Amino acid sequence: MGQQHNAPWTTLVRVLTAAAALYVFLLSVNLLGSGFKMFGAGFAEQLIATTSNPFVGLFIGILATSIVQSSSMTTSMTVGFVASGILTIEGAVPIIMGANIGTTVTCAIVSMGHIGRKEEFRRAFAAASVHDFFNVMAVIILLPLEVATGFLSKSASALSRLLVGGEAISFASPVKQAVDPLVKSIGYLAESLVGTHAAILVVAVALILLFGSLYVVVKRTKALALGRAEVVIDRFMGRSGVAGMAVGAGVTAVIQSSSVTTSLLVPLAGAGIVKLEKIFPITLGANIGTTVTALLASLAGDSRGLTIALVHLLFNIAGIIVIYPAKPVRKIPLMLARRLADAAVGSRKSAIFFVIGLFYALPALLILMDKWF
Repeated sequence: MGQQHNAPWTTLVRVLTAAAALYVFLLSVNLLGSGFKMFGAGFAEQLIATTSNPFVGLFIGILATSIVQSSSMTTSMTVGFVASGILTIEGAVPIIMGANIGTTVTCAIVSMGHIGRKEEFRRAFAAASVHDFFNVMAVIILLPLEVATGFLSKSASALSRLLVGGEAISFASPVKQAVDPLVKSIGYLAESLVGTHAAILVVAVALILLFGSLYVVVKRTKALALGRAEVVIDRFMGRSGVAGMAVGAGVTAVIQSSSVTTSLLVPLAGAGIVKLEKIFPITLGANIGTTVTALLASLAGDSRGLTIALVHLLFNIAGIIVIYPAKPVRKIPLMLARRLADAAVGSRKSAIFFVIGLFYALPALLILMDKWF
């Protein structure tokens, strides 16, 4: 009787603890982005302004976005350079494609929070990397087509001519509003304590909060979910791929960050609550959702700015149309993500090297080689 009497209180404590841990998790993801921006926003800006080669532009997009941990910021910089004539629209398209790959680095970092627990890490790393593999596949298919035909830039230019003249619409992200005051306070405190080394301290604090909150989120979510999880996931994340995409796009458009949407799925995957097949369409929807705010905001502006926002949207839609409908093609990113996760569990150092290599070392090396030769 005593245990039954205490059950509602136990559940309430679990819910409150999970909610608090989720808030800390969201804070840590935003804080991590803030820390990286303190490191390299200026460097990223210089990178974007210095290319005419489309393939180098792709790697500049990956590296710049990995440094600042925000595809929106990379896209905004690119829009500014196009508007000022530093970049052509054609030169900006590969950077936008690269930004799509670079934005998934946050997910990969979040998955590292599970590295100490083998099966949990396998599921979490697969959930993080399926987004990478889809975006890489989309680029492999669509970048050569764009270079050969200019179909994205031409389509976006034609659409922007029809749309310019509307009114800009702005959204206030509830997640950003909830965590931004604390993120700014931690940034100011770090600057007052260590001055020019503030970025290092902010990133370190973010990683500690990230890994700590992940552990609590997974533990509490497992305890709360029990056998009811699949029903909840089916209801709220969609029974079909299209419904999953709609959820991903809607949530991302509201919270204004595909990184946050997809990063929230990683601990659910790690806990075994959401299957990889469920996560995949939601990440594709997040790709579309992340373009909506910039698209709406650019309607009242320069047609070139709107064109770049439309390129981002059309690229993500085209990627889904090419890859998702055919089941054998759709299975490729899922299969690659699972194989990479198996390899990562066998050698956890390889997972770390994959993240550093894909998002930082390889793009940096290829950009340097282009500059030298």
